Amino acid sequence: MIAFIGGWAKIRRGARDHVLGLYQRPAAAFARQRSHRLIEKPWLDEFIAAMGGNGRLLDIGCGNGQPIAEYFIRWHLPVTGVDDAAAMLDRARSRFPQQRLIHLDMCAMALDETFEGLIAWDSFFHLPREDQKLMFPIFHRHSHTGSALMFTSGPGNGIAMGEFEGEPLYHASLAPEEYCALLTEQGFAVIDRVVEDPLCSGHTIWLCKRVE
Repeated sequence: MIAFIGGWAKIRRGARDHVLGLYQRPAAAFARQRSHRLIEKPWLDEFIAAMGGNGRLLDIGCGNGQPIAEYFIRWHLPVTGVDDAAAMLDRARSRFPQQRLIHLDMCAMALDETFEGLIAWDSFFHLPREDQKLMFPIFHRHSHTGSALMFTSGPGNGIAMGEFEGEPLYHASLAPEEYCALLTEQGFAVIDRVVEDPLCSGHTIWLCKRVE
């Protein structure tokens, strides 16, 4: 486990900086190890259906762009990708030069536009819990009535440490009740949710739609 010392602000900053650095340094290794088998396909198809089968898509924490953004591009959905790891974003730009890919901290996102679909797959759960709460008004700001939102989280309230390239990798999650309350506050309804989906490598997945 990472030892974060100091007040809560330092803990939050330390966790975020560590994750960002980890994704920056071994971007090529991550690209090699990331499965392209697309076990996520049933969920991605359900997400596209929730969007109405078309429209613009915001990929929050797009990374290298493979395989998630790549799948949407094959569906001819215009993708705007946001990521704070420049090395990973550079790889995405080299593969998908026609897409809009922005080097930006997701917590500072203010694009002054809305999208038919927003996805944060294996990305915003690297944020400390207090920062995750701040993302829900951002989801609202970048959506409109009818927009689909899909994200992954942990199965329950807490912090979990994974490992990548021999280094600890931080994950955090709110309680399901907190996510539900935050979604409701921002006008989203949960239309599908599976905890630790055995058909999707144990991911906990939320599929939502903005209803107001």
